[in-house]
Amino acid sequence: MLRAAIVDDEAWARTRLQRLLKTVAPTQIEVVATCVDVDDLLDKVGELAIDVLFLDIVMPGTDGFTALARWQGPLPMVVFVTAFENYGVKAFDARAVDYLLKPINAERLREAVSRIVQTASSRQAATLSQAQGRRVPLPAGKHTHFVLEHQIHSIEADRNYIEVHTQSGRFVLRRTLNSFMDELDSDAFCRVHRSVAVRRESVSKLVPLGSGRYQLELIDGRTLVSGRNYLDAVRTLLLGDLS
Repeated sequence: MLRAAIVDDEAWARTRLQRLLKTVAPTQIEVVATCVDVDDLLDKVGELAIDVLFLDIVMPGTDGFTALARWQGPLPMVVFVTAFENYGVKAFDARAVDYLLKPINAERLREAVSRIVQTASSRQAATLSQAQGRRVPLPAGKHTHFVLEHQIHSIEADRNYIEVHTQSGRFVLRRTLNSFMDELDSDAFCRVHRSVAVRRESVSKLVPLGSGRYQLELIDGRTLVSGRNYLDAVRTLLLGDLS
């Protein structure tokens, strides 16, 4: 389910687009914010993760292109929604996914949703490929091994040292767990104890131990125990992906 924001100064246009999205994309797009102008949008996006932006172009005070220029962080997919045809070239220069003319009909919106979903899938695949191809340097004596990030199973800290367990073996590094974690994909790895982090997909089984702790069985055969202070992290980052 992709999270969307609608920006249009006309209430009827916001309401109509939201209703049409519920009809043509009930399981694909969820509207989490409706905004009357650019300032309203920028006030709300700090609290929301937006995947796709349905953006009017001509609005009082400023325009949709100004919203993109003022946007902070990764830009979501953008679909311009306007009553004017003459902004098409500029819209696609801004790498818009689609350009919808008002009044929007259901069939045309369904085509736009198909493009949105296809673009989202392509971006996700590219992100996954990039993460899997990222190499992590792991010193071993006078040598340095380069291990693919997705081959790391766990990282365990012991004072000023960490043990990095990978498909190709164990590496001991003199550094902190925090500093090592800063270099990894935060979506792929989960801190389950103050001194233990695991790659989400390396966990094959969770066994509750009581008092908010879990035994984690890893795909390499080892077992680890989570800390009770990390119960929420274990539940939200791990339980949702395990049967």
